[in-house]
Amino acid sequence: MEFRKLGRSGLTISEIAYGNWLTHGSQVEEDAALACVRAALDAGITTFDTADVYAQTRAESVLGRALKDERREGLEIFTKVFFPTGPGPNDRGLGRKHIMESIDNSLRRLQTDYVDLYQAHRYDPSVPLEETMEAFADVVHSGKAHYIGVSEWTADQIRSAHALARELRIPLVSSQPQYSMLWRVIEDEVVPTCEELGLGQIVWSPIAQGVLTGKYAPGAPLPAGSRATDEKGGATFVGRFLRDDVLERVQQLKPLAEQAGLSLAQLAVAWVLQNSNVSAAIIGASRPEQVTENVKAAGVKLEADLMQAIDTVLDPVVVVRDAA
Repeated sequence: MEFRKLGRSGLTISEIAYGNWLTHGSQVEEDAALACVRAALDAGITTFDTADVYAQTRAESVLGRALKDERREGLEIFTKVFFPTGPGPNDRGLGRKHIMESIDNSLRRLQTDYVDLYQAHRYDPSVPLEETMEAFADVVHSGKAHYIGVSEWTADQIRSAHALARELRIPLVSSQPQYSMLWRVIEDEVVPTCEELGLGQIVWSPIAQGVLTGKYAPGAPLPAGSRATDEKGGATFVGRFLRDDVLERVQQLKPLAEQAGLSLAQLAVAWVLQNSNVSAAIIGASRPEQVTENVKAAGVKLEADLMQAIDTVLDPVVVVRDAA
């Protein structure tokens, strides 16, 4: 395993992080989830990412049980707040009430006294940013989180939050966006802004929900048990990539991966790690062997001609602007 600083902060994290969105407490049984976490630890992963909303709070509880006997100082545990975790109007968003209650609930489920990084899972236009950042400041100053981050915020939103964070003397250090060979929306504005301000990217879906493994073939039925058949949430996200023109281009990456001595999935993870603003790539897994294989992307250096060849293959299908 290789390690990187999270932006310009003093926090060192594993450049491949383990995330449990769509798996723990949902897609896989707990024994399998615990085995995946064990495989991640054995592979040298120290950084674990979750969120209170994943599997309706169950994912945090599973991760807490998986890590409870590990040395806490040797781990970096990240979670998030924003999406609904209950039926009430204050069980969601980035208002002070929800943030202060959510951090306590997350710590209880994770069986820890603090998280290393507490992230705003989305931007909340219904709440003054000042209120949100002041609540995060209280979370940090009370010792319940060491650092603050955001997920899927625009460059302008990040800049405004960073200015308030400096006033409040709290470390806003990271952005967690979707990023892959196929989804490059952050490159034009978010990455340059974060480089300027000292934030690092912790990117999710580097394998494009499994599309960049090559297992989805153009014109072929969806593989049984794959994320594309998961009606609990996975199918919604992967669907945007399940077009024949995209799948045909992904198949053309196979000889490039072979020349580099990598699987397609390893190539995809290694590709996002070539971006110097990326501090970590989050991988998920439903089986331990997926973790073992994908961590082999750590420390891989892709040559410039290979990067150019990838661009040539994917250029017609790459998303650089989110239509949503």
